Amino acid sequence: MPLTFAHDNSDTFADAIKQKIAEFNWQHWEVSERLPLGLKLENEQGVLLAGLSARTFGNWLMIDNLWVSDALRGQRVGSQLLDEAEKTAKERGCIYAVLDTLNFQAKPFYEARGYQLQWTQEQYPKTGCKYFMTKTLSSVQTNI
Repeated sequence: MPLTFAHDNSDTFADAIKQKIAEFNWQHWEVSERLPLGLKLENEQGVLLAGLSARTFGNWLMIDNLWVSDALRGQRVGSQLLDEAEKTAKERGCIYAVLDTLNFQAKPFYEARGYQLQWTQEQYPKTGCKYFMTKTLSSVQTNI
C-alpha cells in the first residue's frame, strides 16, 4: 500500500517533530538536564545592545548566537560575553564548548579566543560556508 505524505511547513509541525526526537533521545542519554544560558546588555531605555544565547548540556556549552551592536563592536563586549558564558558553563560542570559561524561572521574572533575549527560545511547555503568550532574549557580532572 503506497503512503501519501502531506506537506506541512508550519512551526507547530516542526516543533512537534523536534519534541518527538527529544522524547526518544531522553530515553538514551545519561544526562537529562539541558539548561538555557542567556546574557544580555541593554541601555537605560531597555534597548538591546549585545547578547548571547546558549545552553549547557552535560559536558557541553552549546553557543547558539552571539551578537554585538555596531556601536559597541571593537570594544571587547563580545569577548566579555563569551568569557561570562564560559565561566557560567564551567560552574555548571561543562568541559567543552561548541558553536558554528558563517564565513562572513566571526571565525577569527573565535579562533583568537581558543576555538578550533573542526569541520567546514562548504557551499552553504550556496557559495559560502559554515564553520563548526570547539574549545576545551577546562581539563578533565582525575582522582589519582
